Amino acid sequence: MIELMKKLAKEKDICVLATVSGGTPHCSLMAYTTDDECSEIYMATHRATRKFKNLMENPSVSLLIDTREEHKGSHRPEAKAMTVSGAFERLEDNQKKAWARARLLGRHPHLKEFLADPDAEVICIKIRSFLLLDGLTDAHFEEIPE
Repeated sequence: MIELMKKLAKEKDICVLATVSGGTPHCSLMAYTTDDECSEIYMATHRATRKFKNLMENPSVSLLIDTREEHKGSHRPEAKAMTVSGAFERLEDNQKKAWARARLLGRHPHLKEFLADPDAEVICIKIRSFLLLDGLTDAHFEEIPE
């Protein structure tokens, strides 16, 4: 099941990122990519955003990745929704930072101008677990060992 979960995360490239600060949740629609092992997810944001402030205060996050676009109308009950739980880590190593930026731009070339801004930062989410809801009631949970 874990391979199916990782496959879904790799196939998709848009998610909803949920952060929290002071007990108040904040959701953001984000472009993303994963590493080859699907143990990390990379996204870009500006440091002056609420989401970045939240990440700096509380690194715990959830991401929602789903197939609703492929399952419209009467096929909606066949949609998959996956919650990815993880922790934000700043990329301190310049080589890894450059690699993650290139990987993100490879998947999302439209982010080139966004990432050229000096306030932009590629963020890394270390995946801790997956919870896949396949249809309305079929749920599967997988924890990722550290």
